[in-house]
Amino acid sequence: MNLWGMTNRGAVRRQNQDAYAQKILPDGRMIAVVCDGMGGAKAGNIASELAVQVFMEELCRQLQQGEKEIKACMEFAASCANGVVYQRASTDMDCEGMGTTMVAALIWKGGAVLLNEGDSRAYHISERSGIARITRDHSLVEDLVLRGELTPEQAKSHPHKNYITRAVGAEPQLKADFYECVVGEGDYLLLCSDGLSNVVTEQEILYEVIHGGEPSTCCQRLLDIALHRGAPDNVTALLVQC
Repeated sequence: MNLWGMTNRGAVRRQNQDAYAQKILPDGRMIAVVCDGMGGAKAGNIASELAVQVFMEELCRQLQQGEKEIKACMEFAASCANGVVYQRASTDMDCEGMGTTMVAALIWKGGAVLLNEGDSRAYHISERSGIARITRDHSLVEDLVLRGELTPEQAKSHPHKNYITRAVGAEPQLKADFYECVVGEGDYLLLCSDGLSNVVTEQEILYEVIHGGEPSTCCQRLLDIALHRGAPDNVTALLVQC
């Protein structure tokens, strides 16, 4: 398996409040996580960086112990990250109200377990079946679409499309969603912040991953598309090739 990642502040924002991490474990499994911070100029980057750091440290520690199922290990690591971000937001006036999205994956040959909180996304991509979004956004417009009050097309231009309903650090207890995914030989997983998914379509992502060129340069090509369209938000992408 191969793993590539990049992050960029985009063309408008003065600060990059996204954060990501990737790690290949000694047994060949991979960990990938993307966080998109919120809470103002002073706090969004703190929330995302704290969440990524704590999640990676705790997940690696849990996996080394080898006594729990993968989902339980990821849930514990995410809960630890939530606790640290929530505590900082509750005790530091400069960080009041901060939080962060999180999308994370533990990938091995043949499969993956994914965790999601907020509106950062994970996609499964293959030449055989195309592109499919794995995660569900925790956002106002996603809820409206599910209730039939908005169409997916209307949601893309809704004035409140960036309002999320869940975030790491927003509440004392985390309520993340989990997904299991079969990953075949030659398949890809893409984790990204909404700075990418809001301006680059799924079909464009599919084309760049499968046909656009070398996988090692795919994240940069996706970033270039976002920048060409004005990149109003920070852009982060992690691509795993199985």
